[in-house]
Amino acid sequence: MWGVVDDSVEEPSDGLWGLFSPDGDVSWQQKALCSQTDPEAFFPEKGGSTRDAKRVCAQCEVREQCLNWAVDHDERFGIWGGMSERERRRYKKMRKEQA
Repeated sequence: MWGVVDDSVEEPSDGLWGLFSPDGDVSWQQKALCSQTDPEAFFPEKGGSTRDAKRVCAQCEVREQCLNWAVDHDERFGIWGGMSERERRRYKKMRKEQA
């Protein structure tokens, strides 16, 4: 059903028709300040504060790459690139209207 995994392939997941193939250049993630911070700040409970996460994002050198990745991949949870889910939806809509 899922195909045959070729034992000669370094990573077994490589043989699964690209289901787990890398998604472009994500080297920017290594520079992300959020990777050095408590992840719970970036995934607050409904109605919780996003202030701490946005403060970290405001100082992050890869904020733009992060935001673009989240918008391009329709990320629906958490703070990405300094924006909440709702803010990203508005941003995405605005980008679509400008295109």
